[in-house]
Amino acid sequence: MPETQPTIRRLVYGDLPDVIGIERQCFPTPWSLAMFVLELSKPAGVCLALEEDGVLAGYLVCSRYEEVWHLMNVSVDPARRRRGHAVAMIEELLGRLGDDAQLTLEVRPSNDGAIALYERYGFLAAGRRRSYYHDNGEDAIIMWRTPGTLRGTLDDVPAAAGPVVPS
Repeated sequence: MPETQPTIRRLVYGDLPDVIGIERQCFPTPWSLAMFVLELSKPAGVCLALEEDGVLAGYLVCSRYEEVWHLMNVSVDPARRRRGHAVAMIEELLGRLGDDAQLTLEVRPSNDGAIALYERYGFLAAGRRRSYYHDNGEDAIIMWRTPGTLRGTLDDVPAAAGPVVPS
């Protein structure tokens, strides 16, 4: 059976069993079912599912807080990585939000691949959350994507703490 192009659609409650399965494979402290239910219930959020060959291969969760979007979760099934799925979901999200949108996220400093991906789309490091990750006490790098970061500056980032020096 030939492979089909991946499709991106709205993430729905019926996807959650597969989402939880991927989440548990991807993260040492996975989100609970209740956390996903809460995000799906928010009318202003953007929750995407990526299907490949009829199977849920990845998902993205982004919530809106007043004027800022918080990219909270981007996950791809480990068996289906390196196929451009995270790129496709981020591009879909950015297409929906537009270049004027302000987005923020937290990422582990040890996650070089994710940092490079976010930088590719105009996110810049703007601070750190100390001991953010409970599983090992690792800090989180706070990244922002704004019209300013797309120009290479942090001038429009709320409470920017300046450049982050890797530990």
